[in-house]
Amino acid sequence: MTDWSRLHHAYGTAEDVPGLLAAVGPDAQDPGWTKLWSRLCHQGTVYSASYAALPALTAMARQWSAVDRRMTLCLAGSIVASTDQPYGDEDPQVTYASQISELAQLTDEALQDPGLADDPTYYVHLLAALLSFQGVEVWGEQFDGLNDEEYEVPCPTCSTENFIAFGEYGFFSTTDSMYMKSPTSARQVPLQPQAPAALEGLAQRLHSRTLADGQPDIARKLTYVFGSAQCAECDAVFSVEEAIVAQWG
Repeated sequence: MTDWSRLHHAYGTAEDVPGLLAAVGPDAQDPGWTKLWSRLCHQGTVYSASYAALPALTAMARQWSAVDRRMTLCLAGSIVASTDQPYGDEDPQVTYASQISELAQLTDEALQDPGLADDPTYYVHLLAALLSFQGVEVWGEQFDGLNDEEYEVPCPTCSTENFIAFGEYGFFSTTDSMYMKSPTSARQVPLQPQAPAALEGLAQRLHSRTLADGQPDIARKLTYVFGSAQCAECDAVFSVEEAIVAQWG
């Protein structure tokens, strides 16, 4: 039996967590989710109560349908992915290995829900959760950049911050954080996507998965995330993936 009074979340003692977990429903608009997120994964920071909540979150996901379990999986995924744990160095992949294994299976099922074809944003959140449960470093936290259609990374050669844009505003690197404003005089250098046939490892697995799950737009974005960019300051060409991993790894 978990003694929640001995655990802590973002606002202090975790004695209120069991009640919040018991009361929350599958509706993403349920205010209970906001309360749980703010306590258990506050701005990406996790606490002793965060990991202790994983068994309850797993049980909820198990009981709910693939559609209804989305919020549970996303919260659990963010907890597992977090590297910001200033109050301890517990490894949930070890302590809660069985729960995380089950969460990965439940997330895999949820990703195959046909309803996600019209909700690519949620699909990205769920795929990020799956990467977290599978122990993929960096991408569990940073995969959501596909929803932002942007990564900000320093050039490996000159250290100038480059904004790697791949979406509504085009596919380019630039040093102007306000590149979405029009007109702009900022230099924009086209990105070089990786050919799908040349993708390997994680990149190939993600690309194939997103296509199989009916997410061609996400698959296309991945060819840029795993492609090359040219620094808009010094013209050095670098791997976008390697820059992301170096920045947050």
